Amino acid sequence: MVDYITVIGGGLAGSEAALQIANSGIKVKLYEMKPTKFSEAHCNENFGEIVCSNSFKSNLITNACGLLKEELRMLGSKLIEVADKTAVPAGQALAVDRESFSKEVTRLIEENENIEIYREEITTIPKEGIVIIATGPLTSEGLSKEIVNITGEDKFYFYDAAAPIVEKESIDMNIAFYGDRYGKTGDYSYINLPMNKEEYIYFYNELINAESSVLHEFEKREIFEGCMPIEIMAKRGIDTLRFGPLKPVGFVDPRDGSKPYAIVQLRQDNNKATLYNIVGFQTNLKFGEQKRVFSLLPGLKNANFVKYGVMHKNTYINSTKLLDETYNLKSDSRIFFAGQITGVEGYVESISSGMVASLNAIRKYKCQEKIIYSEKTMIGCLAKYISMPNDKFQPMNANFGILPELDVKIRDKKTRYKTLADRSLAYFK
Repeated sequence: MVDYITVIGGGLAGSEAALQIANSGIKVKLYEMKPTKFSEAHCNENFGEIVCSNSFKSNLITNACGLLKEELRMLGSKLIEVADKTAVPAGQALAVDRESFSKEVTRLIEENENIEIYREEITTIPKEGIVIIATGPLTSEGLSKEIVNITGEDKFYFYDAAAPIVEKESIDMNIAFYGDRYGKTGDYSYINLPMNKEEYIYFYNELINAESSVLHEFEKREIFEGCMPIEIMAKRGIDTLRFGPLKPVGFVDPRDGSKPYAIVQLRQDNNKATLYNIVGFQTNLKFGEQKRVFSLLPGLKNANFVKYGVMHKNTYINSTKLLDETYNLKSDSRIFFAGQITGVEGYVESISSGMVASLNAIRKYKCQEKIIYSEKTMIGCLAKYISMPNDKFQPMNANFGILPELDVKIRDKKTRYKTLADRSLAYFK
């Protein structure tokens, strides 16, 4: 057995993993292709480069990402420590000076005597020793082919579009109703939001005038080929949506027996039926605009959006089939994956996966049993979410909707989230 662990990728997940392993006293070979080669989204040579927003989201434990950060602090996350150290004023959120953040991550890695850095592209997985693959959503073509070979899958899972996901408990069921077309009321996989003409026209006008996000140039070339954003589709004509994803045919509003002018369907998104996605609402609207416009839909006035719609190039492996709850490859226990390539989405979520993968890589190196964190924690339920069989799987952020429900029903959202957070932190304490 080799006397080191290999980490491929120096992003957030890979950097966290390398530092955790090195600080445990085990040697690390860290491979990062920058600056020899850059992906189309990266531009500086540092480890832990932040490509998009500089926000790590809320610090409040009543926010899912805030709870995840607090769990990581309790476990000794090096990157969350750096984020706290390089924070800039952002109210209740943790935002960082992105340049200072990545420079500090780079300093910690370069000064760690247990980390040997290789600034080169790697296209083959080492045949010996424990390996963590943390190459992100824009994994190079050469390594992508190698991953296809070792996983036995014929392709990566690409997604260029995803619809918003809402928490079921936040849908107003006094307006919404279960059922499929033509009276299949026993079907609980769909929730329907009926709209009258006035509601539809108001929503339509707000939708076509809402502000969209700016795509990278390389994304613009590919995004709209197989999937049309709902705001673009709407601009083709006021009735386009009513003959498409909002088609009302086969529905009756159970409140008064009338036929809806348009109808929005929400499809069950997880096995526990706590999350529903808005069918056909793949979108490139800015997140704030999604919250504002989609909350105009009947029944979603107070909806809690656990994930907003996205339109961008991304790649991830079929983790629900390939990985266990420690991000370990089932078919080859010496290989772990971490970061967005696993189907977790977000900065803190990537760090979390790097933490879990590295701590279990350390234990494997020492011939110790795996650590599987409780699904009642945000760290644990994220790992479980990406490793459970799920035909509807798509990348997921931390959210309270994937945590197991409480034994007692609590209607007030803030109180419910605080109780869920207290339950999680008690586990780590």
